[in-house]
Amino acid sequence: MVGVTWTDPRARVGGTVEVRTRATGSGTWSGWLRLADDSGQGESGAARGGTEPAWVGPSDGVEVRVTSAGKSSSGLPAGLRLDMVDPGTGGVKGMAPAAFALESTTEPTAPGTESTTPAPDGTPTPDASTTGAPSTTAPTTGAPTATAPTPTTGTPSASPSSASPSPTTSPSASPSTTASPTSTAPTTAPPRPSTAPRPPITSRAGWGADESISPEEPGYLAGGRIKAVVVHHTAESNAYTCADAPKVVRGIYAYHVKQLGWKDIGYNFLVDKCGVVYEGRKGGVDQPVQGAHAYGFNSETTGISVLGTYTDVAPSPEAMISVARIAAWKLGQYGVDPAGTTTLTAGDAGTNYFRKSWAKGAQLPFPVIHGHRDGFNTQCPGNAFYDQLGTVRKWAAGPGTAPAIKSITGANPSGTTYYTKAAITVSWANTTPAALIKQYELLVDGKPVGTAAAGTATSAGATLARGTHTVAVRATHISGKQITGPAATVIAETTAPTFTTRPALSLRTGTVNTTAVPVTLSWKAADSNALRDVRLTAPLAAVYGPTVTSAAHTAKSGTATAWNMTAYDRAGNTAAASVSGTPVILQETAAVKTGTWTAKSSTSYLGGKSLTSSAKNASLTWTFTGRSAAWTVSRAATSGQAHVYVDGVKAATVDLKSSATKYRDALWTRTWATSAKHTVKIVVVGTTGRPAVTTDGLVYLK
Repeated sequence: MVGVTWTDPRARVGGTVEVRTRATGSGTWSGWLRLADDSGQGESGAARGGTEPAWVGPSDGVEVRVTSAGKSSSGLPAGLRLDMVDPGTGGVKGMAPAAFALESTTEPTAPGTESTTPAPDGTPTPDASTTGAPSTTAPTTGAPTATAPTPTTGTPSASPSSASPSPTTSPSASPSTTASPTSTAPTTAPPRPSTAPRPPITSRAGWGADESISPEEPGYLAGGRIKAVVVHHTAESNAYTCADAPKVVRGIYAYHVKQLGWKDIGYNFLVDKCGVVYEGRKGGVDQPVQGAHAYGFNSETTGISVLGTYTDVAPSPEAMISVARIAAWKLGQYGVDPAGTTTLTAGDAGTNYFRKSWAKGAQLPFPVIHGHRDGFNTQCPGNAFYDQLGTVRKWAAGPGTAPAIKSITGANPSGTTYYTKAAITVSWANTTPAALIKQYELLVDGKPVGTAAAGTATSAGATLARGTHTVAVRATHISGKQITGPAATVIAETTAPTFTTRPALSLRTGTVNTTAVPVTLSWKAADSNALRDVRLTAPLAAVYGPTVTSAAHTAKSGTATAWNMTAYDRAGNTAAASVSGTPVILQETAAVKTGTWTAKSSTSYLGGKSLTSSAKNASLTWTFTGRSAAWTVSRAATSGQAHVYVDGVKAATVDLKSSATKYRDALWTRTWATSAKHTVKIVVVGTTGRPAVTTDGLVYLK
């Protein structure tokens, strides 16, 4: 971890400070990393001013460049020093550089090194430096020698050189910059209960705090009450691993205490990108501990900092969820609405990132959860994170978004209504993170019937009484606020559907084969609530919609076939019905003939033979017992006409003419309500120019 400090804790850098490091092992140099000015932040007894520290990982080389906002180095504070922290040991070094380079602002900037991050005064300032490589020219007058000093090992000497004054050896030389009164409330004060549960927090011992370096007692908010949460980022690389996060926290702690001369780490809480929360400043996480994170407003706020830089990318969802949970818990101790606004008293004059200025003692409105930049001239917590604070407020305040029903197992939908016999399982989805939900409840007619205690739950079951019900899901936020999603209408019923017209078979027109006689299966089904479908289960499977009442099929001649059907309603209740029938083919030779008929042979005819006649009034008569009949003919462009008589009564005159030649064509059909003995007689009309009639027999349904 590295940082840049300077002599006067009240001074600000009128420009930009950037570092890059060389990775141990690979020797690869990182890109330039902007270090934000973190001078003082209202910490009593601060010995030096400085930037935020930056986690860089194991490195064996470092380069720093500082660019003045003005035309000369007069805009930079005196005593600039690079400080390096070993988080494993807590050791801190102030090291003299191996070389200096005075970079011209008129030279072109090297590719990849441009920085458009706003300067400490909030104005975007392009980086005027070039490559940042050490110069081979001699250093300017008064600069340390370019000869690399002999590196030290282990813990730094208690007697640093005059070029690098220790922040702990001369506190009287560093006037207090505190602008927030502090109370010394006892740490044994009973913690206030909160409207939200306390999230898991890694203790100082858990992240390895060396308590010997910060022996001072903690301070507490003068009013004993937290009014707002200030959100920060630590403005360092995001490349750290979650396993390294405790080291990062130890490094920040050592830097704040050993280099800046603070009595403890400045933040009240820190959060890594995996969402792990770390206890910051000592004094009790459930107490109103005063931190050093928001100059002028420390006495009324608590500070939460997410490890990393979030100028271009937002923190991970896990990190933002943890920020929301801490904020909800801490604000809930004092009855403060995370989504509301509050008024804070400025402990000193100041200007924020948006160039709004105020005098000491000013009463200023702030969102209860706000960014560091709202009360200080800094980019913190980064543009991308700042844009997400609205989401953090909503998550912390609750009740969150309403859960939406995605499906109801055990019920079938029809439009916006579901139907079931009784038992259902309701599944839902919610965009509010599960960690922010205390529980879900399944509501039937507005009353809870099932509770899923975990926010990760996505389903629950219920058994409904007969009747019409409303079903909804209610979410309880960690704050206790509740929100109910849109309700679904579910009808529970056990009444089976009915066949108002039982299934029936009839012959239909079409081409006849001995293995496929055209038939029509017809039915009508109904339900008291909602018919879902009707299903044919034998001799084949088919599903028909609730408004369908017939279907075309074929049946094998000479074989009795059972047609089994089941009606289903939306609730799953069923009713069954069936019909059986045998198609029988009567050859033309089975008919009683009058007049002249000539036999014809062809494989295209049923049985290989047919009869044809052009003689007017020549006739064929079939007698059978059945409930449906179909006359089968051969057709061509020269075919004639025939009269059809049923049971002695003329039923139709049929024209056999067809532009396309057809064989075994069932051209005329008749169906009766019941099976009975019938006669069908066909008589040749003797149509002029096309008198011929060719018949291939009669089919009846037995």
